[in-house]
Amino acid sequence: MFAHNKRLQYSVHVSESNPALANLMLEQFGGPQGELAAAMRYFTQALAEDDPGRKDMLLDIATEELSHLEVIGTIVAMLNKGAKGRLAEAVEEEAELFRSLQGAGNDSHVTQVLYGGGPTLTNSGGQLWTAGYIDSIGEPTADLRSNIAAEARAKIVYERLINVTSDPGVKEALGFLMTREMAHQKSFEKALYAMEPNFPPGKLAGMPEFEEMYVNTSQGEGDMRGPWNSDENFRYADGDPATFVAAGGGDGLSSVKLGRKEKSVVAAMAKRTASNPAVNPVTGIELGKAEGTMAKTAAVKQQAPEAPAQPATRARKPKK
Repeated sequence: MFAHNKRLQYSVHVSESNPALANLMLEQFGGPQGELAAAMRYFTQALAEDDPGRKDMLLDIATEELSHLEVIGTIVAMLNKGAKGRLAEAVEEEAELFRSLQGAGNDSHVTQVLYGGGPTLTNSGGQLWTAGYIDSIGEPTADLRSNIAAEARAKIVYERLINVTSDPGVKEALGFLMTREMAHQKSFEKALYAMEPNFPPGKLAGMPEFEEMYVNTSQGEGDMRGPWNSDENFRYADGDPATFVAAGGGDGLSSVKLGRKEKSVVAAMAKRTASNPAVNPVTGIELGKAEGTMAKTAAVKQQAPEAPAQPATRARKPKK
């Protein structure tokens, strides 16, 4: 059961209307790194979680993310407040009102006209929110890592939003939201590390002969060695690309066993769709190219001036 408290988790004080900035703020309202996506990610994970500690943590954070959605949505509404009134009451000339809604050149005028200046479940580019933003897979060792990355991405977006506004009240509220992302990231990391073992994700171990192999598949200038591919941590596969294929001692080819009927229909299909390497058919592009060349030649001939007629000359008699 949810109960709503009408007081925000953090106070919002906006200095002036700014529809362009409001439109950018939608990134954290209905965007892929936004608060609704975070709330839905953690809430759905919590419902399926069997560990009581992680379930409690996920429900706590999911519910707090909804309170963050309320804060960022309030910022959007406040930044749009003046423009919303001007648009509703038509107190300006059409062209001037349109220019003011365009702000810094983004789509804030679309937000005003379509949604009346309120927060809408889109990102700053108008993309509708989608459940496709939720990447939970139902395995805590994988989902917690995804949650850590999600909080990191959200923090970066908040940093960028802070950097594009000079409104002190907006900066302060965004700073609070950014900081809470850091706290959530810490909780998820602690929960992950409290599981032993937690790597590799899932239950099954990897194949020992390939688990610590680094394959240098992008060779040439710029090759570097570091702890991510050092001889201390990995068996470094380099040199002849033949060493990268047919792993496990196979021939690197594919095969499938078919029944007698399947073999028959596959053979018939292969015969019907076979290409004849001995023919050289004329293609459409070749026909078009030839027709274009002929048309161009004809046009040149039509445009070329006729050569003037040369006067007839009498053959001179040889002198005696």
